[in-house]
Amino acid sequence: MKRILYFFIIMSVMMTTSCTGKKAEQPQAQLSLSNLDSTVMPGESFYQYATGGWQKANPIPDEYARYGSFDMLREENQVQIQSLITALGTQENPAGSNAQKVGDLYALGMDSVKLNSDGAAPLRLQLEEIAAAKDKRDIVKLMAKVSRYASNPFFGFTVGADDKNSEMNIAHIYQSGIGMGDRDYYLVADDHSQMLRNAYITLMETQFRNAGYAEAAAKQAADNVMRLETELAQAHVTKEMRRIPELNYHKMLVADLNTQVAPFEWALYLEAMGAKDIDSLNVSQIEPVKAAVAIIRKETVAVLQDYLSWKVINSAANYLGDDFVNANFEFYGKTLSGSKELRPRWRRTIDAVNGAMGEAVGQLYVEKYFPAQAKERMLNLVDNLKTALGERISQLEWMDAETKNKAQEKLGTFIVKIGYPDKWKDYSSLEITKDSYWQNMVRASEFEYGEMIADLGKPVDKTKWYMSPQTVNAYYNPSSNEICFPAGILQPPFFYMNGDDAINYGGIGVVIGHELTHGFDDQGRKFDKEGNLTDWWTAGDAQRFEERANVLVNYFDNIVVLDTVHANGTFTLGENIADHGGLQVSYQAFQKTKQAQSDDSIDGFTPVQRFFLSYANLWAGNVRDAEILRLTKIDPHSLGRWRVDGALPHIDAWYEAFHIQPSSPMYLPKEARASIW
Repeated sequence: MKRILYFFIIMSVMMTTSCTGKKAEQPQAQLSLSNLDSTVMPGESFYQYATGGWQKANPIPDEYARYGSFDMLREENQVQIQSLITALGTQENPAGSNAQKVGDLYALGMDSVKLNSDGAAPLRLQLEEIAAAKDKRDIVKLMAKVSRYASNPFFGFTVGADDKNSEMNIAHIYQSGIGMGDRDYYLVADDHSQMLRNAYITLMETQFRNAGYAEAAAKQAADNVMRLETELAQAHVTKEMRRIPELNYHKMLVADLNTQVAPFEWALYLEAMGAKDIDSLNVSQIEPVKAAVAIIRKETVAVLQDYLSWKVINSAANYLGDDFVNANFEFYGKTLSGSKELRPRWRRTIDAVNGAMGEAVGQLYVEKYFPAQAKERMLNLVDNLKTALGERISQLEWMDAETKNKAQEKLGTFIVKIGYPDKWKDYSSLEITKDSYWQNMVRASEFEYGEMIADLGKPVDKTKWYMSPQTVNAYYNPSSNEICFPAGILQPPFFYMNGDDAINYGGIGVVIGHELTHGFDDQGRKFDKEGNLTDWWTAGDAQRFEERANVLVNYFDNIVVLDTVHANGTFTLGENIADHGGLQVSYQAFQKTKQAQSDDSIDGFTPVQRFFLSYANLWAGNVRDAEILRLTKIDPHSLGRWRVDGALPHIDAWYEAFHIQPSSPMYLPKEARASIW
C-alpha cells in the first residue's frame, strides 16, 4: 500500500548481481552488436532496431511469461545467490543465527518429499480455527489475524508515514480482499475476462478439495468466495483514481469511523491488529471499506469462513505440496500470464527465502560481492544527475520563479541511498524451525508485521530501506523524499564499473534520472521537500504542468499493445513522465563528459548513439500475449517496447543522433512532443 514508485515491476525484482568479489573488475562486455536488428531502421521501431537481435537469440523459456535482459541476469545471478545459501548447509551454524535460519528455510523449501507427504497438514490448525468461529465477532478477530500472514481479507491495514505529517507513522486502511489483482477482472464483460473468472473458480474448487473439502463443499465455497470478491471489486476505486494522492487521504478520528465510514466492531478489529491505543487513522478509500463492512454484516458466518479459508489456502499454496503448487501455477502462471512451465524448485525457493529474510541474505551478499568502488561511482553519477536536473528546472520557460525555487529546494533535500543499509535488520526474534515450510513463512510474515506495528505512532525512520540489497530495482519514496539504488542494480546492463560514460549514462544514469523525476511527476510533485502532501505550486504552473503531462497521456492512450487493446496513458503517466525526465536529465549530464564532447565512435556508433542504444537494451525482451494483457491492466509501467518506442519520439536529441526524418513512422513534429522536465 505504501506509495513508493519503483523502476521495474514489483513482481519481477528479486535479482542479484553477478560480480565475483570485492576486487578490481575485469573489462566487461558492453554493448553487443549482435543485439541489433539491422533490417529495421531506427525511426521505424528503435526498440526492434536496438534489441531485435537479442529477441531472436533469446526466445521465451517455457517457465516465463516475459523474458528480458534482466530476467537473463536473474537466472545467472540466482546461481550466485544459491551458492551463498547452500554453502550454509555445509557448515555448523549456531542455533538462532541468520545462517541457521536462512539455511534451514531453504532446505525446507527444497524438501519435496516432506512437502508432498505433509499435504494440507500445515494448514490444518489455521483452517480449524476459522471453522470454529461462532459469530461475527470471531470473524472480525480472525480477519485481523489472517491479515498478518496472508493476503488481506476484506480490506487492508498498514503502518506508514502520514501523508500530511511525514515525520510520524500512522495507521492506514485501504481497499483489498480480491484474489485476481484488479477489479476489471471481475467486472469487464469481454470473453477474455469471463474465461479468467471461470478459471479462477476452477482454481478455488481445486484448492479447496486439496485442503480436504468434499467436492460439493469445495464447489459451494468457491461460489461463495467469487460472489464476495465480485462485490468487493464492484466497490473498488479504479487504479487511475488510486494514483491521485489527495483522493486517497481521509484522516479521521477512530471515534468517527462508525459515522464517517460504517458501523463496525472497530475497537475489536484495531485491538486484534495491535493498534488499540490509536486515536486516528487514514482511510485511503472509504467506499470499498464501507462495502467490505456491509458484506461482513449481511453474510452468514459460514460464507465468511469460506472466504477467510480461501485467503489462507491461496496464500499458502506455493509453500505446500505439488498438488497445491501446480494448481496455483495453472491459473496464475499459465492462464493469467501465459507461462508454459513451472520454474525450478530451487529458483522458487531462493525467491521465497529472499522475501522472508531479505536483509539476512543481503548481508551475506554484499560481504562477498558488492565492490565499494561501485558505490563511489554511483554517488558521483547521482551528483551529476542532480546538477543536471537543477539546471533544467532553472531553464524551464513554463514555470514561474516561485515554483522553481521550491522545486530546487526539494531537489536539494533528496535523500540518496546506495548499495545497502547502514544498519542491518535484526532477525533474532524470528524463529525458523523444521516443522513446515508454510509455518515458517507464516512466522516470517508475522515477524514483518510485528516490526511494522512497532512503528505505529512513532517518528518515521528515514534510514529504513524498502528493498533488500540484492534486488535489481530502484525506488523513490515521496513521504521521505528519497531515492534508493540497491546493490543489485549496479551491474550490466544498467551499470558498468569499467564501462564508458555513454552506456552508463544511457543505463544507470537514466535510472537515476527516472527516480529523481518521480519527485516531480504527477504524484510526486504534490509532496513538498519534507515529504508532506501539500500544494506548493502556483495555480498557473500547476495548470501548465497538467497540460504538458496530458501530451503523454494522449500519446500513450493511442498506442495499441495487442489487437484492439490500447495502453493506458493515465494509469502509466507517472512512470512515463519519469522515463521522459530520466532520459532528458541523464542526456544533459552526459553532454558534460569528455566522451560526449569528443564525439569518438566505438563500434561505429557515436557516444550519443551509444547512449540511446544502452537505454533501449535495458528493455530487450520478449513477452507472451497473455502477459501483455495482464501487465496492461495491473502495471503502472508501460511495456518494455513502449518504454523505448513510446519515450524516444519525445526526445529531441534522439532525432539528431539517428537522423530521424519526418517520413519515419516514429517521427513526431516538435510541437507534438512532450516537454516537461
